[in-house]
Amino acid sequence: MTTPPAIRLTELTKTYGRITAVDAVDLTIAPGEVVALLGPNGAGKSTTIDLALGLARPTAGTAELYGATPREAIAAGRVGAMLQGGALLPTTTVAQSVALVASVHRHPLSIAEALERARCTEIANQRVSKLSGGQMQRARFAVAVVSNPDLLLLDEPTAAMDVEARRVFWQSMAEFTAAGRTVVFATHYLDEADAYADRIIMLAAGRVVADGSPGEVKSIVSGRRIRLALGRPWTPALGAELAALPGVRSVENRGEYVTLVSGAPDAALRRLLAEHPDAHDIEVASHSMDDAFLALTAASPDDPATPENPADPARADATTEPIGARS
Repeated sequence: MTTPPAIRLTELTKTYGRITAVDAVDLTIAPGEVVALLGPNGAGKSTTIDLALGLARPTAGTAELYGATPREAIAAGRVGAMLQGGALLPTTTVAQSVALVASVHRHPLSIAEALERARCTEIANQRVSKLSGGQMQRARFAVAVVSNPDLLLLDEPTAAMDVEARRVFWQSMAEFTAAGRTVVFATHYLDEADAYADRIIMLAAGRVVADGSPGEVKSIVSGRRIRLALGRPWTPALGAELAALPGVRSVENRGEYVTLVSGAPDAALRRLLAEHPDAHDIEVASHSMDDAFLALTAASPDDPATPENPADPARADATTEPIGARS
């Protein structure tokens, strides 16, 4: 028997009046994948997660989890979720909140194990109303994993966490996924997607504009960055000279350093050194996830188009085509 995908979205669409928040999204996510959803505010990340969980009704299309409806998959205990708006009872302790959710599932983790996985053992007896923002996120994670789900959907899971708390969170997440569980997380932190996801799905104006490994997504932005110090004053003539190097698409001067972006970095660097032998502190680097993100979403309006901010109906008419989209 063929194992059904963890998530299958087919022509999934959600509109709010004239605003299209999710626009005919087709996605298949296999069991065991760790997938990041990236996109600017209003790209449709949270709405896509809500539709996949059955928390919102699609205008068109379908969502299936393990071959079942979202409601059926959740009732079977196969799905856990950590949502931005997920509230815990303020008068309960963290352990009580976890126990409450565990009580409605058939095969939950022990309360102690869920707390340990979420690094919540030391705050188990604290009341929810007394938690800091980062502690609240960890408590939500404990609630999400206590059902021992096969699929975990996370919406901005490390929001309000400091750098160390984010590191600890992803360490615990790596332990959770080591057994082959599926994780889909929406994030604004591009470094998280680059470091922890097997696959990145980038959304803009409710559509998939890129789908691939972190390396594949970054490769969409061709060329290399060359950063160096020339040891001579900056002049417009020098800028024009550098712009004429092979494949150079942009030249930026900041203090004593110059950054070039070139589609032919080897040829550009050879000529640069021949014409400027005094160049030093040279660094050549690939483009970052930030570069790919900006390139792929540049055509999208800056203002989010959501039910809370429906001021930009033109988003529904965007014509960005997906790059590397998977069926």
